[in-house]
Amino acid sequence: MKKALATFYGTLAIAWLLPLPAVSFPQFQQYCEKHSGRPVNCFMCHMNDDGPTGDGEGQIGSLKPEDLERLNKTRAQTEPGSEIDNPILNKFGNQILHKLGMKKVLELTNDPSKLPEALGKESDLDNDGIPDGQEFADGTDPLNKFNGDPWKLMVINANRYKFQIILASIAVLLLDYGLAHLIKGIAVKLDKKEDVV
Repeated sequence: MKKALATFYGTLAIAWLLPLPAVSFPQFQQYCEKHSGRPVNCFMCHMNDDGPTGDGEGQIGSLKPEDLERLNKTRAQTEPGSEIDNPILNKFGNQILHKLGMKKVLELTNDPSKLPEALGKESDLDNDGIPDGQEFADGTDPLNKFNGDPWKLMVINANRYKFQIILASIAVLLLDYGLAHLIKGIAVKLDKKEDVV
């Protein structure tokens, strides 16, 4: 009996230390590509653009024992608000799990179109003015402030820098006015010289 219990607990300990199988959610990628019309790879949420499976950097096969421990710890966080430091996810992927929890993410696999609403409008990791959930729906990189819907970025930046735009416009108008009068003054001087000769 003692030997059977020791074997059971030994197997349980080994199972706990081994990483869980790679979990990916292609439903989110498929929704994002279909909705945005842009090609989207795993790099939106993962460290590696080929996803979590493999031996490359940021994939499960390359993780050290301490990284595997972090991975298993974050996978156990099913509720929102938990501290998330998943070594195979990038900042956006970790933000999704922190904000929603794994239970909600699994629920959203049935309807990925609800992810932007679930993330809310306050999260903007790249500080470009477009919420992360909207960037997900647009198929743009929520971690790159230069990668966003061009029209939205133009409107946001025009609003952000409206004072500078107004000042620059006034400066251009004054420069144009000054140059026009300078050219007119030079023309008048040249006409007077021709009259004298």
